[in-house]
Amino acid sequence: MELIDPFGRTVRDLRISITDRCNFRCTYCMPAEGMKWLPREEVLTYEELHRVASICVSHFDVDGIRLTGGEPTMRAHFPVLINKLSALQVPAAANSPRAGKPIDLAVTTNGATLRLIAQELHESGLRRINISLDTLKKQRFLEMTRRDELEHVLDGIDAAIATGFSPVKINVVVQRGVNDDEIVDLATFGRNKGVEVRFIEYMPLDADGTWQNNQVVGQDEIVETISKVYPLELVPARGAAPADRWRYLDGMGTVGVIPSVTKPFCGDCDRVRLTADGQFRTCLFSTTEFDLRKLLRNGASDDDIAEEIKRAVGTKWAGHNIGNVTFVRPRRSMSQIGG
Repeated sequence: MELIDPFGRTVRDLRISITDRCNFRCTYCMPAEGMKWLPREEVLTYEELHRVASICVSHFDVDGIRLTGGEPTMRAHFPVLINKLSALQVPAAANSPRAGKPIDLAVTTNGATLRLIAQELHESGLRRINISLDTLKKQRFLEMTRRDELEHVLDGIDAAIATGFSPVKINVVVQRGVNDDEIVDLATFGRNKGVEVRFIEYMPLDADGTWQNNQVVGQDEIVETISKVYPLELVPARGAAPADRWRYLDGMGTVGVIPSVTKPFCGDCDRVRLTADGQFRTCLFSTTEFDLRKLLRNGASDDDIAEEIKRAVGTKWAGHNIGNVTFVRPRRSMSQIGG
């Protein structure tokens, strides 16, 4: 059965945060100090995460799952979860290109420790990976992440490529006056590595609550900046995918932009989210959560949990309203929700 929200959008994509902990302290995501981590007993176990994922796939034909954090590689025995989830198959009768096939499983990571487990993740069934890299400058990386880990991240990207992950994508959050002078350099990096760089507009999910609209570098400006050096042509419509994509006219791959602020893709959104502590959210910016952990730990059946998921999706908004007077920031920051 398809899971359809009040605006006719079919849910296909489940984002699961498996931990709120991170080994970085990125300025647009977390404060330098003072984060209160979830107690271990409040974090869903791998068995609980697998159960929710299985329900979404078997009951609602969800065909894509992305694992996030915090930093997912900080979770002990991470390949064990990958092995469990990579075995899930989309129902044969599903209205999906992946009907009868394994789900599309992906991970978003900061890449700092990826070299250590890349091969094991691949052997466990992971094929797609996104790695965050907001700057190529060592001192700026330290200032943005508050960690001196640039070389390890670059090594993690090389490890992902060498291991055979495909596609490997690089996520870049662009902030005016912070790293917007590196747009072309980062695009060049992606071209040289044979990976797609995806520039992401800066969103109001920073832990300090200091986001301002004038810090956003919009999609049009990003594309214009790149195309002055590397001419581009637009790839046909993205559908429900969050990124608009362009191909380089010289044949050197593609580049993407996720325009969450200036050109939100809410009208095509097919995503729902599960936080590390088992709260189900229908939008990254939602101010309402549905407690699946309570159901999981109090004897609820799969059908009971499916009904709660269905009820939650019945409340999904038309859009997040960033930039409008009606916009309300969620109480959690990005690391607590899941990227």
